[in-house]
Amino acid sequence: MGADSLVVEELHSHYGDSHILQGLSFTMADRGVLALLGRNGAGKTTTMRALMNLTPPTSGRVAFRGNSLIGLKPYAVARLGLTLVPEHRGMFASLTVAESLAIAARGGPGARWSVAKIYQLFPRLQERARNRSMQLSGGEQQMLAIGRALLTEPKLLLLDEPTQGLSPRVAEELLANLLRLKAAGMTMLLVEQNLAFAGRLADSAVILGKGRVRWTGTMPALAQADEVKTTWLGV
Repeated sequence: MGADSLVVEELHSHYGDSHILQGLSFTMADRGVLALLGRNGAGKTTTMRALMNLTPPTSGRVAFRGNSLIGLKPYAVARLGLTLVPEHRGMFASLTVAESLAIAARGGPGARWSVAKIYQLFPRLQERARNRSMQLSGGEQQMLAIGRALLTEPKLLLLDEPTQGLSPRVAEELLANLLRLKAAGMTMLLVEQNLAFAGRLADSAVILGKGRVRWTGTMPALAQADEVKTTWLGV
């Protein structure tokens, strides 16, 4: 999968007096999909927010393609190529689909993504282009959130609970689209409670428990690690 692209070393993060991340360390290759797994409260979303400096770490090291992310403003982290699709999707309720995509589009020479390409990936968004975000279904909102993220030309796409609130049918449709992105070379860091979904999309996993890394390995290895799944995933 290539050299390490994301390096996290001894990452600590606090919310007030609560010590959420307690010395997190993991690396991520320059291609493919890595899943961050764990029970509720394990620190998965906090990790994503710490990478973007939305919740600045209190200590530790984070580097992306050789560039330190510690101390950078979130917009500066984004300029280096990290884009977060948050758990609650971050919709602008009053904007139409077309307006939301137009605001995110960067264009210019060398741009890989355009609004037209987003419509090719998610045809339903083109059908709903004139609808406001608040009028969309949960699945359509997730498509819009990912579409907006892609228009920022990410090198690493952070997906926080993309299947949350989606029906099995819509989740399956989303999986097919994300697999196409993966096949096209998009690198993704995935937080997901749906282990079956993660197992079909990710190449490897880091399991968090109480703010620490408890297990790392490939998805086939995790499929055989029954004790790990019972202890740290509750399955």
